Amino acid sequence: MTEHRMEKDLLGELPVPAQAYYGVHTLRAAQNFAVSGCRVHPELLRALAEVKWAAARANRQAGLLTANIADAVSAAAREVARGQLADQFIVDALQGGAGTSTNMNMNEVLANRAIELLGGQKGDYRLVHPLNHVNMSQSTNDTYPTALRIAAIRLVLALSDAMARLQGALQEKEAQFAGVLKLGRTELQDALPVTLGQEFGAYAEAVARDRWRLYKVEERLRQINLGGTAVGTGLNAPRRYIYQVVEELRQITGLGLARAENPVDLTQNADVFAEVSGLVKAAAVNLAKIAGDLMLLAAGPAGGLAEINLPPRQAGSSIMPGKVNPVIPEMVTQAAWQVMGADQVICQACAGGRLELNAFLPLVAHNLLHGLEILAKTAQIFADKCVRGITANEQRCRRWLEESHVLVTALAPYIGYEQAAALARRAREQHKTIKEIVLESGLLSEEEWHALAAPRELTRPGIAGARRLAGRLGKDLKRGDE
Repeated sequence: MTEHRMEKDLLGELPVPAQAYYGVHTLRAAQNFAVSGCRVHPELLRALAEVKWAAARANRQAGLLTANIADAVSAAAREVARGQLADQFIVDALQGGAGTSTNMNMNEVLANRAIELLGGQKGDYRLVHPLNHVNMSQSTNDTYPTALRIAAIRLVLALSDAMARLQGALQEKEAQFAGVLKLGRTELQDALPVTLGQEFGAYAEAVARDRWRLYKVEERLRQINLGGTAVGTGLNAPRRYIYQVVEELRQITGLGLARAENPVDLTQNADVFAEVSGLVKAAAVNLAKIAGDLMLLAAGPAGGLAEINLPPRQAGSSIMPGKVNPVIPEMVTQAAWQVMGADQVICQACAGGRLELNAFLPLVAHNLLHGLEILAKTAQIFADKCVRGITANEQRCRRWLEESHVLVTALAPYIGYEQAAALARRAREQHKTIKEIVLESGLLSEEEWHALAAPRELTRPGIAGARRLAGRLGKDLKRGDE
């Protein structure tokens, strides 16, 4: 039978498991908010422990905490920041109270661990008190948002690195496929020739933009309201503590944090999280678009475009032997959609703040940190398990291009739009390629056709074949860049 200790709060007494590091406030919150089954994100707990560590050191230097209590709390916070006692954080991620329950969970765990380090018994808050000592000079309303910013910074930078990895993989394919001429498509209809390398180069550029935007937005998270206490005014936080605690937190985290010029602003307004989420959503949009394109380009292999081959990762069917599905792009798409949906939740939660505080930061934290984490993992898996293993089906690319009539567009500057359209109509009616029609009509020789239809001529600015064919078809045309 589990042994218990009795603890009391404003509402009365509750039995707490004797070996638990959490206390009565945490237990009530766990009972009240048993809703999602999701725990508070580990990076948020790590950052909050670092905030408590910095506060203990600053309170000691300000003469507010004795050395033995400050050192014990600091040691306990250091352990939690390293991932120890993770099972003691039992409050659901979706909680009322603007994060107060997470803050109290941390206060109680650190207090009881500090008591233990000092040789006492858990629950003997005469030695170290969760509120009077661990939470000294603080409020949930400055510690929780500060921890959220720190956690978001770390995960934003991790996502930026993952996007850089994906960018590199796409650039490798851009170079590898530079000479693979293929049919370009607009609105899923035949358009103009492109190289497969150009397509992958465009994907790389989109990801590069995401990488840079995420890298820069990290700066927007560096201002913190720590020291502002409940509404940003700093009541119950001595000036010496306020300035010292930010310096301590910089040293502990290694991040370029700065005290907000207007802590009241940062306490009541959460728009920076909506801004960050918007850029994360933009990255998700690009990942979903790229994944969708790759699935389309690889469709088949017999009944689709099949211009590229995705690396096979697992058997695709329990009933169709030999079937292999594009499982990595499918996973990427689902992760991206999840992040896009979470952005809407984050925007609503950020807009839901009232007067001096936003009570919905736990919802922001859950969706933002989770989204950052899954998108970083997604980008890395996308790069390593899909993009790097893609190969080109050059024969298929050449077939679709030759069987289409889009090459007639390259003739339009020489013979005019209407005559070019007539050639295309003739090719369709006779079920022939544009090349066959052009050669039969004597418009161009075989050598001249290849000069016109060379990959370099068809996929760069200017008039295709202008150098070789100027004057040949009745017009003196130049590329304009010769």
